Amino acid sequence: MSSQNPPQQSGNNLDPWYSNYAARTAGLAASEVRALFAVASRPEVVSLAGGMPAVSALPQELVIESMNRVMRDQGSVALQYGSGQGVPKLREQILEVMAMEGIKASADDVVVTTGSQHALELVSKLFLDPGDVVLAEGPSYVTAVVIFRSFQAETHHVAMDAHGMIPESLRENIARLKAEGRRIKFLYTIPSFQNPAGVTLSWERRLEILQIARDNEILVLEDNPYGLLHFDAPPPPALRSIEQEGVIYLGTFSKTLAPGFRVGWALAPHAIREKLILANEAAVLSPSSFSQLVVSEYLDSIDWRAQVDRFRGVYRERKEAMISALSEYLPNLSWTDPDGGFYVWLTLPPNLDSKQMLPRAVKELVAYTPGTAFYADGGGRNNIRLSFCYPTPEAIRVGIRRLQNVINGELDLLETFSATGPLQTVRDRSFSAPPPNLD
Repeated sequence: MSSQNPPQQSGNNLDPWYSNYAARTAGLAASEVRALFAVASRPEVVSLAGGMPAVSALPQELVIESMNRVMRDQGSVALQYGSGQGVPKLREQILEVMAMEGIKASADDVVVTTGSQHALELVSKLFLDPGDVVLAEGPSYVTAVVIFRSFQAETHHVAMDAHGMIPESLRENIARLKAEGRRIKFLYTIPSFQNPAGVTLSWERRLEILQIARDNEILVLEDNPYGLLHFDAPPPPALRSIEQEGVIYLGTFSKTLAPGFRVGWALAPHAIREKLILANEAAVLSPSSFSQLVVSEYLDSIDWRAQVDRFRGVYRERKEAMISALSEYLPNLSWTDPDGGFYVWLTLPPNLDSKQMLPRAVKELVAYTPGTAFYADGGGRNNIRLSFCYPTPEAIRVGIRRLQNVINGELDLLETFSATGPLQTVRDRSFSAPPPNLD
């Protein structure tokens, strides 16, 4: 570094380079989820916050054997740079994974990325200019909202109910934004076991939403981390199985194998695929050859479908433990009852603020994610995302009991200091914010 003193900027006292940052970094703020990880890692805290997979359900010997075979047979390749598009054999195997959701494709159109979130960031980099609009479910995946904001785009939320995104709400949003002269770059959706609401877009609505996107020439970005993790019947076929040219599909092995490998992918129309490869190379040169080869070896030598089924059983048991505990300890509240995935979306009385309540929850040794994390417009204040994927059933029950103490304590305080009298729990069935219970 030059021996000259850094320029005197009007930044803050902690960062003398504050005024040198690009304007887009203003959107890089720590999310509630990220801020919770330090707290949730304390052993005495029951974390119902982060969506960490139950990697303990993956037999370690299976992964160790795959690693050993890779290093023994392909060590010189595994430790070297690779292709910016990804290992060809793995891309062929990814087609087998996507076929389980009805997708037929060519390995040439698959781009391997460092997790599907990296693919989401690459797509955003390719398409978003300052002032652009992304349409997304309300609520939506917290880090997607952060990524869109980091590229100086605005997220406009489309209302949901128990059957997923509401087509009429999508039409209304598109019409309003077009009338305002705004540019809609794409529709971002998690159609199966949505994060954070846990709901699944029905087959009829998948068809209708794709038609709306075609009619308005809007690209669809389908994020599908949880689609294979159904508890009973699988979800409807992926959007990409219906529409090829208008859909970019994002997938990952983080939920069906392990997140530590950081292997995901994008399946894109041909022209977009070429730009994704260039963006991938510009960002990371190439995704990890070692991780790709280990995942490929695992898929080649292990009954991975049986392992996915084992994960389903683990998550089903934990979801049932959470629903049972909610029914016992918080029977007057409403929540979603997902058919797969990782999450339950809880609705508090409208007088409560889940973000303000969080410090009290941590003091009571339970952590959750406030609903505000999943909205770009400040919504979700009386909502909580509860994650059942990581804690054991016993820990989930303890966590919900502690959460009951927190909620009742907040209600008692409000009743004591409010002149309006006792607060009544409201069961809201409209879902402009949370969906109703799924029976």
